[in-house]
Amino acid sequence: MNNVETLHAFEQIKLLSDARRLQILRLLMASPASLTQLARTLGQSPAWVRHHILALESAKLIELSEVRITGKVTEKFYRAKAGAFLLQEMILPEGDKPAIVFSGSHDLALEKISAQIADHLTLLTLPVGSLDGLVNLRQGLCQISGAHLLDKTGEYNAPFVRHLFPDRAMDLVTLAYRTQGLVLAPGNPIGVRGIADLARAGLRFINRNPGSGTRLWLDNELEQLGIPSETIDGYEHIVNTHTECARAIASREADAALGLQASALQYNLDFIPLFEERYDLVLPREQENALSPLLEHIQTVAFRRDLNVLTGYNTSHSGEQIPI
Repeated sequence: MNNVETLHAFEQIKLLSDARRLQILRLLMASPASLTQLARTLGQSPAWVRHHILALESAKLIELSEVRITGKVTEKFYRAKAGAFLLQEMILPEGDKPAIVFSGSHDLALEKISAQIADHLTLLTLPVGSLDGLVNLRQGLCQISGAHLLDKTGEYNAPFVRHLFPDRAMDLVTLAYRTQGLVLAPGNPIGVRGIADLARAGLRFINRNPGSGTRLWLDNELEQLGIPSETIDGYEHIVNTHTECARAIASREADAALGLQASALQYNLDFIPLFEERYDLVLPREQENALSPLLEHIQTVAFRRDLNVLTGYNTSHSGEQIPI
């Protein structure tokens, strides 16, 4: 079985930005071939092919697989060093302060923090949901993540971190507790009272992306209530952030969403609180120094004062480290 190789080296990725070399590599991933065979397939001269073969070989993307000698003719056959290649390269700004990528669950407090620590650290956000954020952290696509994943044991986040990072020293730091619930149009004109009402005929729902903590909580609640997801109009209508959910309700694109109380307040929407959750920052221990401006900021009185302005946020445990 052929393997998939992940490419992290910028020079390899840069080399494959040339469409001609990429085409040659893809042909050699399918089967070994000689210069003559490649030249015939591509409609080019063997000398032209050889130039690109040497570049791909130098970058360790292909290798010599066989030498065939027929009479006075010697043919070299090349093959790709993997059955497929996965390109992963994060391009970050270069300046006088470090740039850090956050990937995880969307959070309004992080938007505030990003502005407050901007003189010391550039915080770039990639909101993908709690679970996918941890996967990105595992794969090295970010330096810090944020999660609010409730395990079946009733514990937040730590079981998921232990499962995904059994071989690495990780830190779990509480950012805040947040109130989530149903986000509704002003005055709640359709009279929603709870999750069970989402299956009512005529109600248009807007959902969060799979892998987000909010979506996982909803799916578990629907299972407990015995409500099939296909009975909810809009269950497949997906957005990636709490802000997008609230915006959709405000613009009458949907009647109900599950989201943060703070997001509902931003758009002057009605809100029915359902649960309080713990939102944690997740980071490899070796990233502590690079992330010190962020970690130190959430310990300050100024951070708690600013965050308490966001309705539905509780900072009484902010900055506490959770045992893993």
